[in-house]
Amino acid sequence: MLAGYVLSALAGCAALTNPVANGIPVRRLPPELLAVSKEGKIPIALVLLGQERPPVYRLGPGDVLSVYVEGVLGNPNEPIPLYSSDSANLPPAPGFPLPVREDGTLPLPLVAPVRVAGLTVEEAERAVRAAYVQPPTILKPGLERVLVTLLRPRSQRILVVREDRGPTNVELKREGILRSTRALRGGVQPLIDVNESGTGVVLDLPAYENDVLNALLRSGGLPGPNAAPEVIIERRLYRSTPQSSLPPQGAGSYMVRIPMRICPGQPLPFSPSDVVLHSGDVVYVRAREPELFYTAGYLPPGEFALPRDYDLDVVEAIALVGGTLNNGGVAIDNLEGQIVAPGIGTPSPTLLTVLRRTPDGRQVPIQVDLAEALRDRREALLVQAGDVLVLQEQVDEALTRYVLNDVLSLRIFSDVIRTSRTVGTVGATGP
Repeated sequence: MLAGYVLSALAGCAALTNPVANGIPVRRLPPELLAVSKEGKIPIALVLLGQERPPVYRLGPGDVLSVYVEGVLGNPNEPIPLYSSDSANLPPAPGFPLPVREDGTLPLPLVAPVRVAGLTVEEAERAVRAAYVQPPTILKPGLERVLVTLLRPRSQRILVVREDRGPTNVELKREGILRSTRALRGGVQPLIDVNESGTGVVLDLPAYENDVLNALLRSGGLPGPNAAPEVIIERRLYRSTPQSSLPPQGAGSYMVRIPMRICPGQPLPFSPSDVVLHSGDVVYVRAREPELFYTAGYLPPGEFALPRDYDLDVVEAIALVGGTLNNGGVAIDNLEGQIVAPGIGTPSPTLLTVLRRTPDGRQVPIQVDLAEALRDRREALLVQAGDVLVLQEQVDEALTRYVLNDVLSLRIFSDVIRTSRTVGTVGATGP
């Protein structure tokens, strides 16, 4: 009869009916089921995202020069016209605006076009002067008056698309809503709800500033914690474009991926020419895909975000969600306001099962002994996206709690004073 009572009392014990209790111990876990560490990477040097600026400006197709040739472009008896430059770094330029053609030549009246691509402004002025004083002579040598000034530098038109413009660094993506969560009594509640959105901007980047660094700074700054740790450049393939080692990502286009964090000593997966942008390029900063893990059992049930740039093991994850961790089985809600529970307490739950999905879609239970994980960090399994953490008691912990709380629990309630007007009672609970 006593055995039947004990068995019926233990029929609802989760330690005995735990469906995921028999998992693979952490030390026997194959390497392909271990989470990849995020730590050890360092931010990439920002100078690698820009291009080296030459000591002097070299002309090229798309530049607009202001040219004055007295007697040809401008009359001697008239004041020299001034044109304001579109660039804040350049003063007004005297003369008449002339663009540098796609073939690198500058069209001039009465003479053949002069090639100026690759020349400095001073060298271009000497080339224009030489074109008018050489036979057939149009201007008298020594009396010519020629001025060449850079009016508007050439630029590249770049489209920047960003999805990292959000208010918090732990955003959960569900049904088109980004939600940041925290553990509260009674479950998980949203901290902030915002509509998922991105931004797009068209930039005209001047020569020698047409690079990834300038595109990021002029479109809102470096990628934030809501962004994936990389910048993607989408480029079109033209007939003149050399074949890239990158596989084509679509008809007539390919992608260059620039990581924002790399391991020390790791070779750069891109070349200096990859960060130089050209008209038609698209710089894409995509939003970070939410990496979530889930909790159940003696842990507050909920959905929680993993950090982007550092590891989180099972011990830290339990502390993060506010779970019971070596605290004598005291409930985390602490409704009575007591730090220490009455009596001698009960064993803390130490049987943690991590349900992990494999690449082929299967689910593998991994068994973690929290008592060992607190003593040996090698037992503290790293949490990866999609893990479900289920905390339960070991069988001996459940039996100890049952014996202390239900079998050996003594409750005494007695009157110590009883008069016609007063009744005094005392109560005691043990052990």
